[in-house]
This record gives sequence, structure tokens and C-alpha cells, in this order.
Amino acid sequence: MAKLRAAITGIHAWAPADILTNKELEKMVDTTDEWITSRTGIKERHILKGKGLGTSDMGVEAVKGLLKKTGTTPDEVDLLICATVTPDMQFPATANIISDKVGIKNAFSFDMNAACSTFIFALVTASKYVESGEYKKVIVVGGDKMSSITDYTDRATCVIFGDAAGAVLLEPTTDEIGIMDHRFYTDGSGRVHLHQKAGGSVKPASHETVDAREHFIYQEGQPVFKFAVTNMADVAVEIMERNHLSSDDIDWLVPHQANLRIIEATARRMKLDKNKVMINIQRYGNTTNGTIPMCLYEWENQLKKGDNLVLAAFGGGFTWGAIYLKWAYDGKR
Repeated sequence: MAKLRAAITGIHAWAPADILTNKELEKMVDTTDEWITSRTGIKERHILKGKGLGTSDMGVEAVKGLLKKTGTTPDEVDLLICATVTPDMQFPATANIISDKVGIKNAFSFDMNAACSTFIFALVTASKYVESGEYKKVIVVGGDKMSSITDYTDRATCVIFGDAAGAVLLEPTTDEIGIMDHRFYTDGSGRVHLHQKAGGSVKPASHETVDAREHFIYQEGQPVFKFAVTNMADVAVEIMERNHLSSDDIDWLVPHQANLRIIEATARRMKLDKNKVMINIQRYGNTTNGTIPMCLYEWENQLKKGDNLVLAAFGGGFTWGAIYLKWAYDGKR
């Protein structure tokens, strides 16, 4: 009997209309467009503005677009997983809120958090439900309102992050397409270099934590950069070697959009031409779990059934990993 695999059969993404450019940031903190661009590759980022709007609202736009373009009704969805580090609230899960807002009633849903690696971790988690044979239509949402935890007085971090969300539909197939393999890793000792200091059970919110600005992203740039450059590249090469893939076999690298230099280092290790690398960091910045689905969405029309993709990510925690994926449909269908 042929192996049952989980294939991406649709993708949609959404970013808010408001844009924060490097030139505007020059007026907010001690930085310059040249400094930001040379160190990150970012020129602008989208910011979700409006009272009462959160990650779920971006996820809703992504899911609505996905359902429409795939001809899927909300009642057909069996499971929805939301990959996010900026949930609407501590509980209930943002996945529950998205499901309610789009009318998904026959599915269960939950959130996952592995920092910037969550989307690929969630993608493989979802694939296991599909491969079980019990679940036919599973949605994975990756989205973050990073502006909600960004300190716009901290020039080291405020230039990096933006807001966006994307969603994919996974369905079963017996063809040699879909999620073929993955390699994931974590190293909890890296948490000291990248985290949010307050707001959790160890250090609950208080007047003191708010006054100390401890509810924003804290990042030590150099150790994070060094670890990310090495490990995102290493795991991408590992997934190639495990599956006997050469650089000629790879059609696309789909990297987490954290930093242009990290992306370029990963491509060099994989010996890939830059034309095979999806890069849109210059227009969106690091949207955490929105980066990879946003890339897939923007390159969808160029993808062909059977294309070999490597999805690679690195996040706080530390977390990192790669997926070998064979694309399931012609994007221009």
C-alpha cells in the first residue's frame, strides 16, 4: 500500500496596509536607513494598527483567502493549528479565536510556540494528523503581531520586526509529493540570549515590569546571529544529505526571513544560486511565523508540482530545523 503523505494544496497570506519605513525609523530612534539595510537587508515592514486588533485578525484574513481559493468550506476543516509567539491573549488559544471568527465549527484547534521555528514545527505536527488517515483537511496558520512586543526605543530590535500572517491547507495524498522529511532541534540554554523577560509565570506582569519595559523582545544580537548562521545552514545541508539531494535537485530554498546575511549564508552552504532563494525580508522584515508562508504565497505562481523545496528556520529558545517538501500543484493552475 502506498504511503500516505500530507501535501500543501493551497496557500494564502496577508499583511496589514500600514508600512513603517527605515526613513520613518530614523525619526524615532538613533539609526539610519544605511545601517539597517546593511545589517539586516530590511527596508520596510508592515504594522497592524487599530484598536482591538491582534494576531487572530491577520490569521482570519489568511484563512478566509485560503478557504476561498481552495474551494473549502469551514465545515470541512478537521483541525486548525496556529503558530504564534504573540497570541491575542494568554488563553484561549488564538487558533480557537480564528476558528470562531471564520466559522470553523467541526474542528479542534490549538496554538504552538517554538519562536520563529513554530511554523515549520506546526507544519510537521499537522502532517502527522493527516498521515494518520483520520484527518482530511488541516489548516496551519503562521502569524505574529510583532509590533505588540517591540520596543520602539530600542534600535537594536525595533528595526527588525513586522506583522503578517499566512495559512496553508494540508490534505492527504499517496503520490510522491508533500512533506517528505524533516530535522528539528532545540537548545534551551539559548534562552538567555533571546526572550521576553516578563509576562510569564516566572515574572508576572506588574507595575515594576511595565516600568522596566520588560514586556518587549530582549535580544543579544551577536550570539543569536552566530548561532543562527551556523545552525540554520547546518540543518538545511543535513536534510539534503539525508535525502541524497544535490544543489541541482533543489528548486527553492524557503528560509525564515530573520536577517539577509543568515539567509545568504544558508544558501552558500547549500551551494544554491541566489535565484533559487525566496527573499522578501526587504519588504516585510521579520514577521516571525508569518515569514515562510508569506514567501510561499508570493512565489506560488512560480511553483510547479514536484518541485523540491527546503524550508529552514531558526528561532529563540533556541529552536531550528528544516523540512524537505515536494510541492503538490502547479501554482498557475
